[in-house]
This record gives sequence, C-alpha cells and structure tokens, in this order.
Amino acid sequence: MLLSRAFQPVAMLILLAPFVLAVMAGLLGTSAGNRNFGIVFVWIVWWAVLMVLLVPGLGRVWCTVCPIPAPGEWVQRRGIIGGAGRLRTRGLRWPRRLRNMWLQNAGFLVLALFSMVILTRPSVSAGVFVGLIGVAVGMSLLFEKRTFCRYVCPIGGFIGLYSMAAPVELRVRDAQVCVDHREKDCITGNDRGYGCPWMVYPGKLDRNLDCGLCTECLKTCTMDNVVINLRRPGADLAKPVRGNRIDEAFKALIMLACSIIYPAVLFGPWATVKEWAAIESFGGWLIYAAAFLIATLVVIPGLFWLAVAGGQRSCAGGLTVRRAFNEYSHALIPLGLAAWVTFSVGFALTNGSYALAAISDPFGWGWDVFGTRDVGWTPYLSGAAPTIQAAILIGGLLFSIRTSLRVGLRHDPSGETTLAATAPIAAFLLASTLALLWLYLG
Repeated sequence: MLLSRAFQPVAMLILLAPFVLAVMAGLLGTSAGNRNFGIVFVWIVWWAVLMVLLVPGLGRVWCTVCPIPAPGEWVQRRGIIGGAGRLRTRGLRWPRRLRNMWLQNAGFLVLALFSMVILTRPSVSAGVFVGLIGVAVGMSLLFEKRTFCRYVCPIGGFIGLYSMAAPVELRVRDAQVCVDHREKDCITGNDRGYGCPWMVYPGKLDRNLDCGLCTECLKTCTMDNVVINLRRPGADLAKPVRGNRIDEAFKALIMLACSIIYPAVLFGPWATVKEWAAIESFGGWLIYAAAFLIATLVVIPGLFWLAVAGGQRSCAGGLTVRRAFNEYSHALIPLGLAAWVTFSVGFALTNGSYALAAISDPFGWGWDVFGTRDVGWTPYLSGAAPTIQAAILIGGLLFSIRTSLRVGLRHDPSGETTLAATAPIAAFLLASTLALLWLYLG
C-alpha cells in the first residue's frame, strides 16, 4: 500500500473533502460554534483524534495525509498521482537562519493567543484554514519542495516534536548500504517517485522530528533499505540535541506552558480571564496577551532554566547550562504530550456529542441528513473522566522523569551525579503536573 503512488494523494483527497466542507460551513453556516461543522469537526473531533490517537500512537502520520500542503504540492508536480518529474517552482532555498523551529513557534503562539476566538467563531476558524493553505501554495510556488511543512507550519511543528515519543519510526535498515550506494534516489528521485519533499537524507535520519512520513523514500529506494519500524516509545528522547540550538527547547516549553494555560482559561474559575481571552474587550485581551507571552516565553522557561542550572552545579566539569537546557528539554516532551492528551480527552468527552447534530446539519440551516440534528448535548463518561485524566498525567510525569534520568546517564554513565543533576528537573515536572491535576480535579 505504501509503495503505491496513489496512496498519499488519495488519502489527501479524501481528507480534503471535509476540510473544504469545514471552510464552507465556517464562511456560510451558522455563527453558533457548537452547531457549525467547521468548529465541531475540526476543534473537537479532529483535534481529539490527532492528539489522543495519531500523535501518541503513530507520530507523524497526520503529516502523511494532511490536506493543507496538498494543493501546493500538486501544483509543483503538475498532477496529483503522477510519477516523478520536474517540479514547477522557482526552487528558492529557504534562508539558512530560518532553518529551525522559530517560525513554527511564533506561528503557534499567534494561533494560541487568538485560540478562544478561533475555537468559537466559525468565520475566523475558516479564515485561518484558508490562510494556511494560501501560504502553503504560495511557498510551494517559490521555494523548494515542502519548505512550508518543514519550517513554517505551526501544526507540523508540535506534531514533529511529540512524534519523538511515538512507537513508530521511518529509518534505513542498514546505514552502510546508503553509504555504498552512489545513486541517492531518495534525494534526487527516480521513475518511482520524488526526492524527499522534506529535504532529508534517510541514510542519516535518526529521529522523527525531521521526517514527515511522506513515504517517497520507500518508493524511490532501489535497495529496499528504507523501513517503517515499531520501537520502544520515546526512543528519540535520550539522543543528543543537534548543535547549540535552543528552538526545540522553546517549542517543548511553549507547548507545556500552553497545555497549562488552556485548561486554566477554559475550565478555571476565572471568568474574567476567559472573557479577556475571547476578546470581549480589547484592553482586557491586551492584558491577557501580555500575561500569556510572559508566562510562555519568560516565566516557565526561566523556571526550567533555574532547575537545569541548579542541577548542573552538582556536576563539576559537566555540560554548560545552555547545553544542558537543550538536552534536558526532551524530558518535557512526554509530560507535555500527556497534558495535551488530557486536555483533548476532557474536551472531547464534554463536547463530543455536538458532532452528532453537526454531521446532519453542517451549516446550521435546518438539514437533518442522518436523522441526528436534534440530538442534544450529552457529556460522556463524566464520572470516569477525572480518573482517566489523572492517570494520563501521572503516566506522563513518570515518563518525563525517566527521560531526564536517561539524558543524565548519557552524560554521566557512572550515575554518580545523575540524581543530583535531575532532581531539580523532576521537581519542575512534578510542580507542572500538580498544577494540571489541580486544574482538572480541583
């Protein structure tokens, strides 16, 4: 199935249909978010499936079938299913200084700042999707391959980060085969497929963050050396961070911070904060935006920096604090993913019943296609939800602490300073978990 040229474009076409319907419903349908297909099926159904099932279980698989970059890619290739050929693009190289996650971080922060409006106003939500697909098409015409997905897409940024904890990976079976084989079809392409759209050399691929699972290298490898493996969850997390980059660390911190702020705003006892986040007054939103940015970019990163620095004081001749900050940021990924799974589970169980009405009446025009238009709001598993959420968060905490210990042991195999180096980080993780438990359980 994966070797078929039709696999990915057909999957994209199938998903493009509800995407278009969501945009049309947002632009033309009712303004009541809980009755509009665009809000219900994107921010309740799709988000829950993505964060609860796809990312934890299959890593980057959403990027395999995502319809957002599809039109731009089809324009580049002058077709939808056709084989390899010359790409229709100016082929500009992305600036070296922007070959990192900073634009993805910024894009996610912008979406997060306006999230209450995006989640509740169908026309705004539709505008975001149209904007994303427009940027993707424009960048496909100007830049080489999937530059948008690799360096700009705010959704792909956090999916890539959390995919490092997933139990699925694409790798080469034998790296030496790639070294010995001079024809790098996985990069240049051949009659079976295109060179890697994500601009990755599979022979040196060692973590999920850099691979979009587009399956082109599976098709083009004439040595049958590219495989998809099941593996131990989190296998990428104890690996060294490349270079002295801090963008990945901030992505992990931003995602963890937002996973705390979102439930605080949506489920917390502070009605005024919720009103500010929904931009019911511009002055209130400015206060909220300032507090949000300070929390995500200063307070939480600063606390984590202090935790890392405190641990490094016990490691004479060890890592610099900056390097340790980058390395130990991988310990934030399991807890951050667990926090988002917890949020998504609660949100879906509380609001999932709206999907039954929206599928029958996607525009809110009085249709009753499947006879479910008048199904009322019903929360699911309300009694069991807190227990489920607590179990997920505690599991994420233990996974994160284990990851920090693995990172520490990589730098000190003797283990003499590992506990001292990781104890402050464990305290930071525990405090974050307790804050989340308080928000969900009271």
